[in-house]
Amino acid sequence: MKPDDTAHGEPLPDTANPFLGRTSEIPGLDTLSEDADAFLIDQFGTIHDGEHPYPDAIETLHAIRSAGKKVILLSNSGRRATNNDARLAAMGFTTDCYDASLCSGEVGWADLRADPLPCLRQHCRILLLARDPSLDILEGFDIEPVDTVESADLIMLAGSQTDLYGYDTLWDRIRPGIARNIPLVCTNPDRLMLAGGQLHPGAGTLAEAYRNAGGHVRWYGKPYPRLYRAAFALLPGIPRPRIFGVGDSIEHDVAGAAARGCNSVLTRTGIIAHASDAALAAEMTRYACRPTTIMSRFQW
Repeated sequence: MKPDDTAHGEPLPDTANPFLGRTSEIPGLDTLSEDADAFLIDQFGTIHDGEHPYPDAIETLHAIRSAGKKVILLSNSGRRATNNDARLAAMGFTTDCYDASLCSGEVGWADLRADPLPCLRQHCRILLLARDPSLDILEGFDIEPVDTVESADLIMLAGSQTDLYGYDTLWDRIRPGIARNIPLVCTNPDRLMLAGGQLHPGAGTLAEAYRNAGGHVRWYGKPYPRLYRAAFALLPGIPRPRIFGVGDSIEHDVAGAAARGCNSVLTRTGIIAHASDAALAAEMTRYACRPTTIMSRFQW
């Protein structure tokens, strides 16, 4: 069992971040040219809104690479990489925008293939909760989709539909699995999601409730270690302090980077687009970390 397979699923810091201190505001990423060699850049809420690129996002990615910096898109997308990359391409984020694209669904698939839960070592009945009904995250396993947790051997939580059905409805759907000792795999640990311009509970909130009620949860994505280990493997020789995580979530992008000894840039877009300074300060206190820098939006 790996560190973040525990019932609590807390991310374990690989190293201490020596750069946590007073947060500075910057106009754009070019300000960090002398300090950064690589950027781990969030997708939804940072470079796009799920359907369209944010203004200047594509140009900024090109500018980062032209400056000789590595760009890894690091996403909590619960689907496999081919699906995620196709969505990026449809929005104009072609492969010349980045050096690599990593998503929690792909890392989760690879890890489950290498270290499957006991129920996946045989014919396994799967209850999937996701915005897309595809089970590509369990490709290669002997699986059978089912509609109720009472007939399931495993719950796959790859995305949130709380905007469509409400939190209580989805929680009532998975809660009986706790008494049956049904494990839950969460490939999208985002606690909040944007839909229709409104914030809703994310898949991570449901997984957290399942864990807190005594259920077993295996987590993939930011801020947990596996996704970062995959990213660092693509950045050999680059010291952690010269790697900057960039995103709109203090819990995932900032705390995840800090726990690995990296620096961070918080963009005031996405889930924090309308957050007050006081609300952001409260989030920093809650997760015991501060971004190294803050900027109004993703730009060079």
